[in-house]
Amino acid sequence: MKNMTFLESDQIFGSNSKDQLDIFKKYGVLAAISDFSICLGGCVSGDDFSKDGKSLENRTGIWWTRTDDGDNDARVVDWDGYDDCCNVSRRIVGCRPAFSFSSIEEIAPNGVRGRNKFDVYEIEYGEYPQSAVSGSLQNALEYLFNRGSLKKTGKTYTTDSRRYNQYDAGFLKQEHIEYEYNGRRFVRVKVNSFFDGGDFSLSNGLKYKDGDYVFIEVEPIKWLIDEKEKIALSKNILFAGVQFNKIRNYKGNFSKTDVKSFMDSCFSKEIEFNKNFVSSNTLSTLKKNPYNFLFDEVSEEDIIRGSIESNVPIFLHGKSSDGKSSRVKQLDPDYEVIYLANATPDSLNGKSVYDSNTGKMIDIPPTWFQKLEKKCKEKPEKIHILFFDEMTNAPLSIQNYAFNIVLDKEVNGIWKLPENVRIAAAGNEIEDSKSAEELTEPLFNRFAHAYIETTTENWLKWAMTDDSEYTSLDYKEDNLPMKIHPSICAYIAYKQHSGEGVLRTKYNGKTPNADPRKWEMASKVLYTTKNPEMIRSLVGEDVTKDFVYFCRQSVLSVDDVVNDNFSDNDLVMSFGEKYFTAVGLSSCSDSELEKVRNFVSSYLGAEPKALFDSLWAHDDKKRLERIMELDMSINNGNGGIAK
Repeated sequence: MKNMTFLESDQIFGSNSKDQLDIFKKYGVLAAISDFSICLGGCVSGDDFSKDGKSLENRTGIWWTRTDDGDNDARVVDWDGYDDCCNVSRRIVGCRPAFSFSSIEEIAPNGVRGRNKFDVYEIEYGEYPQSAVSGSLQNALEYLFNRGSLKKTGKTYTTDSRRYNQYDAGFLKQEHIEYEYNGRRFVRVKVNSFFDGGDFSLSNGLKYKDGDYVFIEVEPIKWLIDEKEKIALSKNILFAGVQFNKIRNYKGNFSKTDVKSFMDSCFSKEIEFNKNFVSSNTLSTLKKNPYNFLFDEVSEEDIIRGSIESNVPIFLHGKSSDGKSSRVKQLDPDYEVIYLANATPDSLNGKSVYDSNTGKMIDIPPTWFQKLEKKCKEKPEKIHILFFDEMTNAPLSIQNYAFNIVLDKEVNGIWKLPENVRIAAAGNEIEDSKSAEELTEPLFNRFAHAYIETTTENWLKWAMTDDSEYTSLDYKEDNLPMKIHPSICAYIAYKQHSGEGVLRTKYNGKTPNADPRKWEMASKVLYTTKNPEMIRSLVGEDVTKDFVYFCRQSVLSVDDVVNDNFSDNDLVMSFGEKYFTAVGLSSCSDSELEKVRNFVSSYLGAEPKALFDSLWAHDDKKRLERIMELDMSINNGNGGIAK
C-alpha cells in the first residue's frame, strides 16, 4: 500500500513560502468525522460546519497535520476550520491520511472516480469501517451476533483500545472482526467516546453512550485528489483514538511518530480489499461497472420472478407437493392453468367444426385461450401467467403441442397469445414419479429452469406469513393461499427444533404420509372440523397421534394472549410447558407480534423468548428487523442496544 502520511499545515492553509493546495481552495479545510472515529474517541463538533450539507453525517472533527508547533506538539485543523495546536499524547484528534501518487491509474485503475460538486477530483480506493447502520439493521445484526449466526469474512481492523483520556498509556491493540450479512460487511464496536459517559448521536440518529455496542459498515474510502501536486487526501476523518506520539517532544520528525507507525503497520494494510471475500459492494468499487449491474445473490424465487418479468418461459422442477404452483400463484393469483397430463389435442390446440350453414370448417380456439384472452383485455396493465402444469407427466405428443405454444406464443398457428401473457411450466422429476417423462431436448431448451426444494424453514416462513405480506406482479389483490393453522405451524416447528422433521414422512403406497400439500389440506380440515383426529386420513396414524399429544399440552394460544384470556393459574407452567407455549405462540401474525412477544418476555423467560424469536423470524430479513425495532423501542434509553 501507499506510504501514508499527514499533510503539512502550510499545504492546508497556505503561507508566504507555500501555496494552499487546490483541494482546500475549492473544497475547504473542514472534514466530516466518521461514526467509527467518534466511537474510538474522536472529538466531534456540536454543530455542522461542513460544506456537504447540514446533517449528522457531516458534523466535523479535529484532525492532525504533521507540522510541529515549536513547543513539542503538533498543529491541527479545528472543527470550525481554524489553525490550532494540540498535545501529541491526546487521543481525541482524528486522522486524514494522505499519500503521493504519479497518476490516477496508479491509485485505482478500476476504481470509481469523477469530479464532485466543488470541482474536486474524487476517487474511491480501499475500504474501512465508517458509518453506523440504521436502527432496524443495527438490531437485526445484534440479534444474529448473539445467536452466533453472523458470517465472519476472515478480516479484522486494528484500533487502540485505550480510553480517550489515557495520555500516559501507550498503544494497546484491539481487533474488530469483520462480519458479512446480505452482501454487506460490518464491524461491531464497543463505544469508547470522548463524551465520558454522556449520551451522543451517530449519523443513524440513534443515541449512544460508552459501553454500548454499535455496528459500523465497511465502506469504500473516498479520497480528494489534488491533481497539480499529485496528492490524495481522505475526504473524511477515518479514525481516532491513536496518539500522535506518546512522548511529548515532537520536533517535526513525523516518520518516528506512533501514529505513523500505526498507519504503516495496520491502517495502510487493512484498507486493502479482502481477497478472500468479495461482496456486491466490493465489486462496485473494483469495477467501473459501466452496465450498472447488480451483483446480489438470488434465490430460486428471484429467478422465477425475473424470468416472468423478462418474458422468458420458466420451468419449475421439484418433488410432488413442493409448492411449484403456489409460487406461480404468488405472482399471479388469477393465473390460467393447463394440466397437460389430462390434456387432449383439442383441449390444448382447439378444434375445427363443420358449419352446415356455410359448408365450411370453423376454427374454434380452446377454452383456456378464450378465458386468458378475456383476462388480458379486462386488465391490460397486468401480467397474466399461462401455467403448463404436470408437463413431464404428459405424453410426448402433448408435449409437442405445448412446445409450439411456448416457441411461437401462438396456438395452432392461428391465435396469438396476448402481449401481456407470460409462460411458466412445472413437472415432477422422473425419480419422483413413475409416470414422468423426460422433456424433449427442444422443449427443455426453450425454458429457463428453477429447481424448487421445500425445506421446513422456508415452508414455515410461508405458512406463518399473513397473506397481506405477499405482493404479485402489478397486482394488489390479496386472494392468495390461506394461512396454515397455527397448531400445525407450532407442531412442525417444534419437531424440527427437536431434530425430528415431520414436514415429509416416508411414502409406502399403503398408508397416508405427510408432505407440504397434505399439511395444507390438514389445515383446512382443522379450520372446518376443529378435531385434530380428523387429519389421520391425510398424514397417517403415527403422525396424527403425536400431533394430538402435542395439542393436548397445557399451553395458551395466540387468541388467549391477544384477548387476555388467561388467569394467574394459567401462568404457572413447567419449563416444558413454557417451551411448548413459546412454539405455539410463534405462529402469531405481524399485527399480533408486539403483544404476544411482550407476553413471552414477561412470563415465559429468556430461553423460550429466544426460541420464539427464532421461530417467528425464520431468518427473514423483514421479520428480523421487525423484532429488532421492538427491542429498540424498549431499550431506547441506551440506544436500543443491550450492553
